[in-house]
Amino acid sequence: MISFTILIELECGTMSHHHNLDIVDTNAEVRGNSFVSCLKTNALVIATFAGVILGAILGIILRETKEWTVREQEYVGYIGQVFLQMLKSLIVPLIVSSLVSAIASLDLTLSGKIAARAIAYYLTTTFAAVVLGIVLVVSIKPGEGHSPDFATSSDGERKNTTTVNTLLDLIKNMFPPNIVEASIFQYRTKSSNDDTGSEQEVVQTTNILGLVVASVSIGIALAQLGDEAKALANFFHSLMAVMMKITGWVISLSPVGVMFLVAYEVLQMKDIASVMSSLGKYFGTVCLGLLLQGFVVLPLLYYLLTRRNPVTFIMHIGQAVATAFGTASRSRSKSRTICFAYWCYNKFDGTALYEAVAAIFIAQVRGVHLDIGTLIAISITATAASIGAAGIPQAGMVTMVMVLETVGLDSKDISLILAVDWLLDRCRTAINVMGDSFGAAIVNHRSQKELESLEDSLSMNSDDLKTFETEQICQ
Repeated sequence: MISFTILIELECGTMSHHHNLDIVDTNAEVRGNSFVSCLKTNALVIATFAGVILGAILGIILRETKEWTVREQEYVGYIGQVFLQMLKSLIVPLIVSSLVSAIASLDLTLSGKIAARAIAYYLTTTFAAVVLGIVLVVSIKPGEGHSPDFATSSDGERKNTTTVNTLLDLIKNMFPPNIVEASIFQYRTKSSNDDTGSEQEVVQTTNILGLVVASVSIGIALAQLGDEAKALANFFHSLMAVMMKITGWVISLSPVGVMFLVAYEVLQMKDIASVMSSLGKYFGTVCLGLLLQGFVVLPLLYYLLTRRNPVTFIMHIGQAVATAFGTASRSRSKSRTICFAYWCYNKFDGTALYEAVAAIFIAQVRGVHLDIGTLIAISITATAASIGAAGIPQAGMVTMVMVLETVGLDSKDISLILAVDWLLDRCRTAINVMGDSFGAAIVNHRSQKELESLEDSLSMNSDDLKTFETEQICQ
């Protein structure tokens, strides 16, 4: 029977018939190979962490040598700024190709009820993760408590706008009059101090929400047209593959870029102890949110919809989750699981929660007030960005820059969280895999009748094909 159920492979199953003596004889070689494999797998993470440490040391040494002017500080962070520019250049093609390719790949011949359940689960849990993260970071406020000098060191002044205008701009920007223009500009309403009304101003930042709506529309159209639009769908599939490759190249440069970004940030800090304290609170806030999402929200939803023990299920997927945590990549954890529907595979609960918390934390550190409209924009953008996050380690930095740009924060402030990002990347990846697994199990349980009907239909089509081939042979 067709099943969405996760199946765990036994990695050492081929050794079950070996004598113990064979394992002892090869134990040293296995350990050596495992160590080398571990270094290769985690080379980027190790190098990025080393870049953070070296950047902090470099920044501290430079601080002690003399009093650095603003221009000299910018020279130190120049290479880091170039790295951020490279990340920004990936945002539009990566997000657009990922969204269009993912939606165009949906099998619309599958039962509508199955698709509806999968999509409903995705939207519900991902948005719940974002809301959970926002509630935690707004309640705990890990980024508050800095000196005024540090809080205003970034462009934290907000435009003269109201909550109503922010919400109206949010809806208006979802439907840009020009898709090409949306890649460069977005509109923002500026309130006047008198009764003359409001005026529109053009802001030179990517209209991500408009591109997301356009990409979703194109993807749905491609999925409905099927073979008629196969050439265009294949173009977006190929574009996504190319962007994944280029993203991997840029991310491989992150150790160098991170080192100079951290050094630049250390030079700017007025009170290093206060920033480190806030960073620890931020780390704890993200971890608390991920734990609640992975071990409370998802298991509770699983129990309510299946009436099965979620603890048993978590134990069954433990190896896949451990692999995701160890490699910080869901792509590598796929070898532990047999895949399910594409829309379930593209769930990123952990990434969405992390990006929402990180954006608000940076705003708190910089003394930027975020109204309810901006928080809604963060929730929508973080949800959309989680879909476009590539399945490779540290790719969340690309979408994180996108979220910061959307809410008007300086993308260079991402350096504030790079010191702990390498570890949080592993934590959120593990929660991503848990979300995928729970989703596949829930959809499978709730869609038994549709799956049986679909299997019978496929079986009948197969029998008809065999009958047709037999008739052709007899003729």
